[in-house]
This record gives sequence, structure tokens and C-alpha cells, in this order.
Amino acid sequence: MTQTEVGTDATGGPTPDTADLEVVNPATGQLVATVEAMTPAQVDRLATRLRAAQPEWEALGPKKRAKHLLAWLNWIVDNKDHLLGLVHREGGKSWGDASIELMVCVEVINYYAKHGEKFLADERRRIHGPASFNKKLRILRRPYQLVGIITPWNYPLAMAMMDVPGALMSGAAVLTKPSEIVPLAWAEVVRAWNEEIGAPPVLGCATGRGPTGRAVVDAVDMIQFTGSTRTGRAIGIRAAERLIPASLELGGKDPMIVLSDADLDRAVRGAVWGGLFNAGQSCVAIERIYAESPVYDEFVDRLVAEVRTLRQGHDAQGAFAAEYGAMATEAQLELVERHVADAVSKGARVLTGGRRSDEGLFYPATVLVDVDHSMACMREETFGPLLPVMKVDSEDQAIALANDSVYGLAGSVWTSSPSRGRRVGSRIESGGMNINNAMTNVFQFPLPMGGWKQSGLGHRFGGPNGVRKFTRQQAFVSERLPLKNEMHWYPYSPAKGALVERALRLTGLHDWRRRLGLRPNDAHSSSRSAR
Repeated sequence: MTQTEVGTDATGGPTPDTADLEVVNPATGQLVATVEAMTPAQVDRLATRLRAAQPEWEALGPKKRAKHLLAWLNWIVDNKDHLLGLVHREGGKSWGDASIELMVCVEVINYYAKHGEKFLADERRRIHGPASFNKKLRILRRPYQLVGIITPWNYPLAMAMMDVPGALMSGAAVLTKPSEIVPLAWAEVVRAWNEEIGAPPVLGCATGRGPTGRAVVDAVDMIQFTGSTRTGRAIGIRAAERLIPASLELGGKDPMIVLSDADLDRAVRGAVWGGLFNAGQSCVAIERIYAESPVYDEFVDRLVAEVRTLRQGHDAQGAFAAEYGAMATEAQLELVERHVADAVSKGARVLTGGRRSDEGLFYPATVLVDVDHSMACMREETFGPLLPVMKVDSEDQAIALANDSVYGLAGSVWTSSPSRGRRVGSRIESGGMNINNAMTNVFQFPLPMGGWKQSGLGHRFGGPNGVRKFTRQQAFVSERLPLKNEMHWYPYSPAKGALVERALRLTGLHDWRRRLGLRPNDAHSSSRSAR
């Protein structure tokens, strides 16, 4: 997931680390708000306060923790116009794209509030063999005391909401750090947790740039990071130095494969939404399309026609008058420009779009054809409203090209045949796969969400792991009967040794001659005895 690098402002220029954060609407250039850039010392003090509150939070148990989460959800929904207005302005989004972030809040909080107690329940395990006949085996889970969650700028509210509810349900205290580009909406929901709903003070928000983020990594017991592969690698190295676990959801270059039997009406609409939602600024956005030759021309013609109907702009709050809005930063827009220019210089053609707007950080939906894997738009993460389409001769060629990437976050296959979808989709090297849909695996909360290859380490959320990843497992062994001694305890004696051996033979071997201590009569054993 591409994001503005640490220590830069929204225009890509250098900014002093200690200067206040100026949050600017990228669609209009207007200042939205000014936010404090916290120093490492302030982060340390915040971490200390969160740690002090965590034991009481853990002691509440999952049911009572869920009640606080649901109260938080009620406040968020009751104040949605205020919160989504912040998302709309700080992200320069269309109102429709901004509004979807509320859905993420509702879905994630409800899922983990409903299932958290079950996911955290003690697990009973059966003993492996008779030697452990008197043992009761359980797996207990205890939260990391302080979890850190660092999120990027593409979804100011939804990004953190994918992680924080699961971490809070685990019983951990949570120290968050939103992007310096879009800190407002998230800082407001954290304020509400601490001031509006009567929840224990176990959720904190550290606003700032690179030094603030590094201080968070150094203060916590476990770190969840979503962002660029470059920054994720640095965080992973620091976590390894500290010997703390790191869960990393990083860059993507998700392929879309349009097979010869695809429903082209659905495939075209899926490509438009999956590639251009939020101006293409999604880690699981469609970034490259491979269409089989029998349908290539028709697919491209329909795609261009559909793209030309889209409305781009920063419409008024509540208007739903534009499909997608601005790019979040000047640096991100320049990256899209570079990818288009590189492709054109190597022989690609622009069928629609291809030139930035004169005002605001807007880039039109752009379709490229005659592309190949020598071009940056097919190999590097674009993170913008760009749809490069490549003709392929067969599904095998499509699979090979889809897998010719350092990334493996998600992908999609479009076909009218369920068996063909399964066959092709299962051969794609990605953590998520969608058949006849795009990006939807992220919103199927019972499923794990995570990347392969350079798209990350571990799974970010989904299913039991969305809570359990924030806990430590404890192997818990207790006795069924209060025996005075164990057979293998001191002191040793020949009689005890013989008894233990007979018991092992009877319960651990697999033919009756060996169980009874008789000489085996199979050829392999006889030859060994002869030697």
C-alpha cells in the first residue's frame, strides 16, 4: 500500500518533525485543521497510561468489553455526519466513497463483539497417548498488554477499524497512530471512546510523523502495521530487534483475469469499481487486467465506455453526485503520472484519461492498452485510477503473468464456470481470491485477510485470528487425579525401568510381537539383527 513517506507533507516537501500537522483537503487545497505532532516523550507517557489501565480492562472479560464496543458503535452511528464529514474533507473523497467507511465500523465492531467470547474461550485438547492419561490439556489466551496499530491515509476511519475492535476485544490496551495526512476522523472516535461513552482509558491516539510512529513501535508489545512495503520492512526489522511480534499488511498489485467465458457486463462493472473505488487508492484494488484474446476487444470497448460515464469530484456532503474524488497527496498523483508516461514511452496507448486536472489533486480514470511487463504500471504498485489491460492467449499465460509479481495480496478471476474459477483462482499466488467479484474477500469477516510474498506477514484480521493474534497462548496442563508420584520421577530403579519399557511397548508399538517384547519376524528386522 503506497503512502506518503515519513517526514514529508502532503506535497512531498520536507517538513520539520516537530511542526504541527496541517491537514489539507487535497480536492480544494483548503486547510481543514491543525493537529499536534506528538514527541517520542509524549508517546511514552501515553503508553504508560494505557498500560496502567489494561489490567482492569482485561479483568472485565469478553462480555463486558463487548458492551463498551457496542456503546462506541452507537456513538459512531449517532455522530456519523460529523465523522464522515471529516473523512470527506481530510481525504478529498466523494461523499459516496466516504460513506462506505461507516459500513466497515458497523460490520467489524458487530462481528468481534458477537464472536469475541467464543474466540477467546479456553480450548480443550485430547491427550496424545496413554502416558498422559492423568493430564487435562487446555490452551489459555492472555492479551499482549499494549498493542500498537499504525495505519495509512487511504481510509481515515476504516483502516484502524479493521484492527482496533479485535485488539480491544482481546483485552489489550491499544495505542494507535493514524497517518499524518488524515488524522482527524480517527482522533475524534478515540476521543469519543475516552470521553463520551464511559469506557476504560485503554485506547490512545498518537498523532505525528515518522518519529511518532517509531516511538509507538518502541513502546508496545506487539505491532500491527498497514502501509508501504518499504516502511513495513523497517518496522519488521525494529520489531525483530525488540523481539516483539509484527503483523504487516503491505503493498499489492492485484491482478484481474477475464476468461473467455466471462459475463462481460459484470466483468466490466467489476473492473470499474474494483479498480477505481476511492480513486484506486486501495491495497486490494485491481491494478492490472489480463483478458483472454476471444473477449479482449469487446471487454476493452465496454470498459472504456463505462469509464467515460464516471463522475469525478469532491461533491457536497450528502450529495452522492460523484463516484470518486481526489488523490490524497501530490506525491501519489505524480506516481500515477510517472506510470502512465513510462507506459506510453514503451508503446502503450491511452484510450481515455491520461492527464491530471488543472485544479485539485484529481486524476481521471485512465485505461491503457498494449501494455506488457516491461512497464512500471504492470509491476509497481500504482495506487491510483489506472486500468492497464493486457491481451493473453490462454488461462495458463494469464496465470503466469498474474504470478509474475513480488506482490500477492489478492486477485480476481471472471468466468461463467465455477470449476474453471476454482482451477484458475487456486493457482494464483495471493492471500485472497475473488471469483466474479473484486476486493470482496476483505469484507468477508469470517475469512483471514492477509498477503503473500512482499504483500505482508501474517493475517491482518478475519475469523478467530482477528482477536487471537493480539494474545499469547499458554499451554495449561493440570492433573485429573491427585497422585503422589509419576512413573518417570526419581529415583530410578531396574524394576521401574522395566515397567516403563513394557508400558511403552504395549501402548506405543504397532504389532503384537513387538508389544510383547518378542523377536520381530519381518525381513527388515531380521537383516538388522544379523548385522
